[in-house]
Formats: sequence, structure tokens, C-alpha cells
Amino acid sequence: MFRSLYNWTMSLAAHPHALLALGLIAFIESSVFPIPPDILIIPMVLAARDQAWKIALIATIASVLGGMFGYGIGAFLFESIGQPVIEFYGKTEYLEDFRTQYNDWGAWIVFIAGVTPFPYKVITIASGFFELNFTVFSISSLGARGLRFFFVAGLLWYFGQPIRIFIEKYLNILATIFCILLIGGFVALKYLI
Repeated sequence: MFRSLYNWTMSLAAHPHALLALGLIAFIESSVFPIPPDILIIPMVLAARDQAWKIALIATIASVLGGMFGYGIGAFLFESIGQPVIEFYGKTEYLEDFRTQYNDWGAWIVFIAGVTPFPYKVITIASGFFELNFTVFSISSLGARGLRFFFVAGLLWYFGQPIRIFIEKYLNILATIFCILLIGGFVALKYLI
């Protein structure tokens, strides 16, 4: 199933309405769709490197708007839509852990999920369900998704085709390392100051 979804999504990159397709994929990926927009961003930027920043901006805006939609699912439609999505990704057991952590760490949880391979849609729905401050949620989402998509587009813009394999192979690991270093830096500052 995932391979056919992946192939379908990749074919969209060559379509004349690829930017619209990217926006739609980025939007629905933030609330229910399993394939990340990165797989469209990569071939689109390689095909039109001069459009890299536009592609990243469209992905970022659509993803944040989709995250807001996911937030709405969590806030208003959790039992009918949100819970089945979270169950599909096998993250139900994390809900209670998140509930206790959200008040203090909600912004960081959203940011980390927006950059790393953790399913961002789970966090968007959980944020609505746990009533995370909507402004905090939106700013964290914008920062995380922007960082992720502009990083990918920037690497492709600068290095071109040779970086594609590297990004496809190591993006999740690099994003995770970045978040660990970022959090480690803030923790170190907290204890040093």
C-alpha cells in the first residue's frame, strides 16, 4: 500500500499542477496522509532549482494550515476522526504521556514532531485534543515545518542531484540529531545559567 502511495505521490512531481499537488499533499499529510511532502519537494526542486524557495514556502504554508486542520480534528472530532488516525499510526499509548507533558513542553513537542520523522499528524491532533494554546501551536508548527522544508530545498538548490540520495537516506537521522542537539543546548543553558 505504501509503495503505491509513494509511486503515486512521486508521479505528481512531474505534473503541470505540481505546486498545487504539493500544497494538497502537505496539507493532508499534517492531519491524516502517511506520505511526507519531502518526496515531492525533492524532485520538484531538482527539476526547477530556481523555484526552490517557492516550493519550500508552499509546502510550509500548506503544512501549517493542514496542522491547524489536524488541531481542529483533535479539538472537535477526536473520537470520530482523530482517535482512528492515532490508532492507525500505533501511537495511542503515547496520548496519556503527552497529556501530562503538554502544558510544560507543548511547543517543543510540536516543534520536534514537525522536524523529525515522528508522525506530525499525531501531534497536530493531540495538540487540539489537549487544548495546547493555538498561537503556541501555530508558531511552533511554522518554525518546525519551515526549517524542515527550507533545509531540504536549500540543500537541493545548492548541491543539486548529488545530494538527493543523501537527503533521501539520511534526512530523518539528521533531523533527529539536530533536535537532540537543540534540546541538549537548551537543557545545558538552563543548568548553566
